[in-house]
Formats: sequence, structure tokens, C-alpha cells
Amino acid sequence: MLTVVIIMTLGMLIGYLLRSKTHIFKKVDRWVSLTIYLLLFLFGISVGKNDIVVKNIHHIGIQVLIITLAAIAGSVVLCGIVYFFFFKKRTVS
Repeated sequence: MLTVVIIMTLGMLIGYLLRSKTHIFKKVDRWVSLTIYLLLFLFGISVGKNDIVVKNIHHIGIQVLIITLAAIAGSVVLCGIVYFFFFKKRTVS
């Protein structure tokens, strides 16, 4: 876990130092997207080869659906609260 925190902090520091180099980030954004797609694909392969997961996919699927919908609902509510308090322009009467 410490390795993850160190790598994340190092990435944030490098991003901060290179924030004015927009041409670099255009290339990095593309590679990040491709890497995420590759990781999702490999994750799908590892899930697909796991017999326990495949046999119980109907139970797992329902739980994942409920968790996903709850996460989306929570995100929408929190975004609404943040928008209301920080970004909504209030008119003074």
C-alpha cells in the first residue's frame, strides 16, 4: 500500500511540475486511456477463467448492480450538493 501512495504522490508532483506543458498531457491522456482499456480487458479474462465467479455470476451480478446504482446515486447527490454550495450563482434581492 505504501508503494501505491508513493507512486501516486510522485505522479502528482511530476504533474504539478509539468502542468504548463500541455502537449505532453495530450499524449499521456491517450496512453492512460489505452492502458485502462487493457487493464479492464485483462481483468475480464481473469474473472472469466475463475469457475467460482462464473458459477455465481447471477448472485454477484445483482449485488454489483445494486452497488453500482447506489454509487451513481450517491455521486449525483453529492455533485448536486457541491454545485449548490460552490458553483451556483446566487442573486441578491
